[in-house]
Amino acid sequence: STDSNLIHLLHRSSVGPRLPPHFPHPVLCLKASEPLFRDLGFSVSEEIINGVESKPHSRPYMAHLEILTDRGYVASCGGFLVSQEFVMTAAHSPSPASLFLLNRKITVTLGAHDMKQEESTWQKLEVSEQIIHPNYNSFTKLNDIMLLKLQTRAKLTHAVGTISLPTWSTFIPPGRTCRAAGWGRTGVTEPESDTLREVKLRLMDTRACNHYFFYDHNLQICVGNPRKTRSAGDSGGPLLCAGVAQGIVSYGRGDAKPPAVFTRISPYVPWINKILKNI
Repeated sequence: STDSNLIHLLHRSSVGPRLPPHFPHPVLCLKASEPLFRDLGFSVSEEIINGVESKPHSRPYMAHLEILTDRGYVASCGGFLVSQEFVMTAAHSPSPASLFLLNRKITVTLGAHDMKQEESTWQKLEVSEQIIHPNYNSFTKLNDIMLLKLQTRAKLTHAVGTISLPTWSTFIPPGRTCRAAGWGRTGVTEPESDTLREVKLRLMDTRACNHYFFYDHNLQICVGNPRKTRSAGDSGGPLLCAGVAQGIVSYGRGDAKPPAVFTRISPYVPWINKILKNI
């Protein structure tokens, strides 16, 4: 049910450094930093709680991002294909502001369902350019959106396709039921899911996110359900409403309680279109 299937914005990874106490508060896909960020009130590890396994290749726009830095750290996040040349994700995932993610290499896997079993549907593509929104703020998480330009155009197949974006004038209201998908853990103490999973979400009134000091209803979406204490999501992954990507997983509370915050895509459509048309 919608009430039991909510969002916990946690960011998954395989290896990462422990950050010093004085470090700023960016939300990263770095597992070793998880205890610190929980203390700071941010959710760091990704989970898909109360979700279900997706039908294989039913969400052909989903992208799995693997980030390798020059220091040997490996992290992974979600994203989604918006054109044959570009994948959209959150600016914090991975964050250029992070000292640990400088000179990083990003590999995008499209057409995947089970990340442990490579299939003929897979397309592994390198990222040639990382275009972060010019007004992204790693502290407030405002303008948390980034486009990744693929070195090679994706081939559209039954397992690889693009997702529609909203128009600039779209303003999705509270009360709607949407979905998120990703390759996250199924619980706090559970291992990561190898297969793509998805979960139902409910859009909440802006007042539910007023405790987030920097929350901006015009640029972000409040997601969750106050009657439940656990939720699920995928860092950098899409908020899907009636077949349209309306949001991007951004951040949530460190204690895993809803609501969580998504970047609202519609205000950025002019910026997105400008980049997509200038390839």
